[in-house]
Amino acid sequence: MRRRSLFTVRRLLTVVGLMLAWCALWGTISFANLVSGAAVGVAALTVGVGGSGRGGIRLGAMLRLAGIVGLDMVMSTATVARVVLSPGGRTTEAIISVPISAPAKHHLLLLYVAITVTPGTAVVAAEADGSVLYLHVLDADRRDAVEAHVQRLADLACEALPTPEPKMEVVS
Repeated sequence: MRRRSLFTVRRLLTVVGLMLAWCALWGTISFANLVSGAAVGVAALTVGVGGSGRGGIRLGAMLRLAGIVGLDMVMSTATVARVVLSPGGRTTEAIISVPISAPAKHHLLLLYVAITVTPGTAVVAAEADGSVLYLHVLDADRRDAVEAHVQRLADLACEALPTPEPKMEVVS
């Protein structure tokens, strides 16, 4: 059995990234924040929260996902502003159900955030097994486009954060 090294460049970069994120959350870089951020990063890697062995992160796909969400935010903000500011602006608000593929169920939190940060849409509920999301949308006439877009986000989330295939046990 091959033993993993405790100190790798990847783990070091992960701890540094978590440490900087910790400082960003506190709003200042100080000695105390650097030390406590390093402790939180080491603890997270030690316990295995999102650590390696779960598939890793594919940076290109994650950047594409972030780009799409950023573009969605800009375009949706303009659309919502136009509807709100135009005289007689009307919306066809609705709650729609959007089915989610089985692999995407591993990335529900990422999907919730990607959908909800976009003005004009929000995840309001989900089935307990994660198979269906219920979204509030301002334009119910675009249901098919919204479903296709959510599926695109789900596919990119799966590509950016791959999960290993479950191991099948052979019972004889």
